[in-house]
Amino acid sequence: MRAVSVAVLMCLLLAFASVGNTDIDHISLIDEESISMSNSDVTITYSNGPSNGQSVTGVYTLSFSFSGTGTISSLDVEISDDGTSWTNIATLTDSPWVTYLDTTTFSNGTYELRATAYDATVSEDVVEISPSFTIDNQVPVITTFEVANIEYGSGASAADRAWFSIAADGVLEFTWDAVDDDLLRATLTNVPGPGSPSSDGPTSINYGWDWSSGSFAEGTWNPRLTVYDGSGLSAVETMFIGIDRSGPSIGNIATGSNSGWVTTSSVTLTGLINSVDDGLGSGVAYTEISLDGTAWSQTTSDSYQLNLADGIHTISLRATDNVGNTGQITQLTIQVDTESPIEGDWIVDDLTTALIGVASVELVATDDSSGIDLSNSFIEYGFDSNGFGQTPDISGTWQPSMGTGLDSVVAQSSWATKSRQYLMLRATVTDIAGNSITTSPVFYQVLPSIDFQWNLTETNVDRIVVKPGDSTGNVTVTGLLEVNENYGGSITVRLEAAPADRSANVAWTIIESRTLDAGVLTDKTELLTWNYTVPNEGQFDLRLVIDPNNVLDEYNEGNNDNFMVVTGASVSSIINAPSFMPSLTAILFCGFVITLIQRNTRD
Repeated sequence: MRAVSVAVLMCLLLAFASVGNTDIDHISLIDEESISMSNSDVTITYSNGPSNGQSVTGVYTLSFSFSGTGTISSLDVEISDDGTSWTNIATLTDSPWVTYLDTTTFSNGTYELRATAYDATVSEDVVEISPSFTIDNQVPVITTFEVANIEYGSGASAADRAWFSIAADGVLEFTWDAVDDDLLRATLTNVPGPGSPSSDGPTSINYGWDWSSGSFAEGTWNPRLTVYDGSGLSAVETMFIGIDRSGPSIGNIATGSNSGWVTTSSVTLTGLINSVDDGLGSGVAYTEISLDGTAWSQTTSDSYQLNLADGIHTISLRATDNVGNTGQITQLTIQVDTESPIEGDWIVDDLTTALIGVASVELVATDDSSGIDLSNSFIEYGFDSNGFGQTPDISGTWQPSMGTGLDSVVAQSSWATKSRQYLMLRATVTDIAGNSITTSPVFYQVLPSIDFQWNLTETNVDRIVVKPGDSTGNVTVTGLLEVNENYGGSITVRLEAAPADRSANVAWTIIESRTLDAGVLTDKTELLTWNYTVPNEGQFDLRLVIDPNNVLDEYNEGNNDNFMVVTGASVSSIINAPSFMPSLTAILFCGFVITLIQRNTRD
């Protein structure tokens, strides 16, 4: 029994021994099989590479060497932070097998490098993975970058520059500071020149520059601070500055009038900010206005209101920019005219039916301030039946005259058709400032051109005192009829008489009526005579009448009657009249005067 047990135990031991030998042999085979599967004897060595757990910063140099008999035609260098996703750093194809790892392009963390060499002899890749290492970069952090004595703005952006009115030989004081574990130096570029300040460090760091080139020009600059550390890392910050020593110039200021004249005493100036140009400078802060050149009013608004009396005013303007530069004084003339033009007299041609073509019409108007603007003044006309009202009742509407201004013409193809109508005129008068009036209508009647009248010198009686009776009281009346133009028609004239001491209800007595034949007056005159017998003692009025029935329409109906006086007296009265003969001349003169006085129609 014991023998059986021993036999069993030996079998078990042999079995376990057999199993153990099998595993060892299997592992060895695998290794041998793996070695036997690679035909390359090349080995990659990191001649300069990170060691296990090493902290790498900045730019790190990687170099590789190879052993073995194979021929390396290329080497790919990659990096990964998870062993799965690899990023190519470089592909090398020739010796020296050196490249650079810029750790600043990667986030801080744990990484591995993978080098893959291609052995052209056996056409196989050989791979070598580096130990794990960490990237732990500390990039410099700029905490301060300032310039002293800013006059306007902050310098934070191009739209908010730090402005100075510093002189050409002035000094700009820049200061800076940064945080880093191996801070090295700083540089300042893009400053007003010529030139740039030297590097601050690395021997000693002053954390600033008092920069003066001796020739600062006006303009804008973007100074750039660059801070470097010992790891080759850097940080950059930019500020925006400008130098402005010139005052703004004032552009076009609007007053509300294109002519230079305004029609109200309240004048608003606009463009006081928006039209002011400070070039590439700090910008406009305010504009000042003065009426007398000494007292200045300041405004930051684009408009400013003035109250001015009628007349011509000179306004002084000047602008100041944001760093205190004041520009040249600009003067602006403002002309104020609040009064309307003054209407004067009309000058109109004589309007008759004989008029051909145009009639001149003119209105005399004045304006003591800005003057009459003839280009915007005009005359209108129409025809009216009664010379009354505001609108022409024949033409119906106002019509523009020919021409412009207040000296114009009215044209008609036939004025003969307008007889006894009224030419109705009105004018719109505008002054240069823009004040305007429309005049009240005026009326000018179109009269017939023809006019008959008695020649006063050639129309009279041969005697003024006679003895009444058929044989002794005869008076010869002579009348020279005249017409102002050739007349080919007929016309009626007559001699009438009436007692001089008559009452209003006593009518004139027709002594003789004559109708002159057509064509008699083509020479414009006709001499006529009548005989009149004084019937009784006393004084009698005689009247020569042209066109007594008003058949003809004449220019002047009021000159158709001519009056004379004759006296009937007894012989004794004539003989015994004291001093009669010596006073005959006086009597004739008196009779002539009475005739003139009595030419007006009597009832």
